[in-house]
Amino acid sequence: MANDFYDVLGVDSEASGEEIKKAYRKLARELHPDLNPDPVAAEKFKEVTTAYETLSDDQKRRMYDLGFSGNGPSAGGFGFGGLGDFVDAFFGSTQQRGPRSRTRRGQDALIRLDIDLLEAYSGFNKDLTVETAVVCNICNGSCCAPGTAPSVCSMCRGRGDVQAVQRSLLGQVVSSRPCPQCSGFGTVLPSPCSECSGEGRVRTRATLNAQIPAGVDTGTRVQLVGRGEVGPGGGDPGDLYLEIVVKQHKSLHRVGDDLQSIITIPMSSASLGTTFEFKTLDATEQITVKPGTQSGTVISLRGRGMPRLRREGRGDLHIEIIVQTPTGLNDEQKGLMKKLSELRGEDSPVVEPEKLSDSGLFSKLRDAFTRP
Repeated sequence: MANDFYDVLGVDSEASGEEIKKAYRKLARELHPDLNPDPVAAEKFKEVTTAYETLSDDQKRRMYDLGFSGNGPSAGGFGFGGLGDFVDAFFGSTQQRGPRSRTRRGQDALIRLDIDLLEAYSGFNKDLTVETAVVCNICNGSCCAPGTAPSVCSMCRGRGDVQAVQRSLLGQVVSSRPCPQCSGFGTVLPSPCSECSGEGRVRTRATLNAQIPAGVDTGTRVQLVGRGEVGPGGGDPGDLYLEIVVKQHKSLHRVGDDLQSIITIPMSSASLGTTFEFKTLDATEQITVKPGTQSGTVISLRGRGMPRLRREGRGDLHIEIIVQTPTGLNDEQKGLMKKLSELRGEDSPVVEPEKLSDSGLFSKLRDAFTRP
């Protein structure tokens, strides 16, 4: 820790300014490098000079007595960067900020856009009607009535802020704040525009055209640069963001870039095999079911899913086959089924539990029922 400045000068803490000056002059004659070539004396002279510069200034001396020094830690043990830092920390900045501009950038806007799966698949152009702010067509963003102009504020004289003097333990401290008459602009509007009330912009309904790219999904945000609200004073507009919400399709379920669907076929078709048409979002596909297909079988069509957003390629289409067990059989159908059962040796089946596997359906059911 630095030496006590009063001890360095050899004076009492109640010493007057004249006593501090005399003590410094005496030490300076003994320690000045021009009069004393000893390196130790030169270092001592620097310390004496620092002490004198602090204690000879009334405001710095008050700060030092309170535990602060403009040159580092004082005898009180507190460090501070300097007078400006101290005042700023307790009273706010004392520097003039200058007038702020009436022209500012507009805010960004976010609106929700509901679309269907086909629109998300193909992409589209859409006209949107939105509530927004545009440049006032009377004052063209000047905020003033036609033929008038802003005048310099008489209170702050164009500075945008005013100074206030506060008394504290440290003496008088000067701080600044935005001018209450001009709100910090430095100018006032003698005749504000009657159309926009001095805002330089008005609210209206506008129609915008938006390009929605193929492959968007729920949660995707499309940015329309410069299509948001015009700022105060006719400032640059912000951006408009469209948050996409894709509605559920009647037969297709989307998972990322893939599409999923479920098809139910008769037991006979699953046994003998069959072919059927499946309508995708943009075409009709021929789906072949192999003989002996089991319920739960998934047929995948590569590249028939959703386009990848702003990338090449498409996802896949997965079709799950559900085999329907016939019900409501008449006597003739029951006889045929019984005959088939006898021919296949299934009239007296031996039923045994399936062996459980970690990845099987029953394993998932077991985990679901045993989960705490």
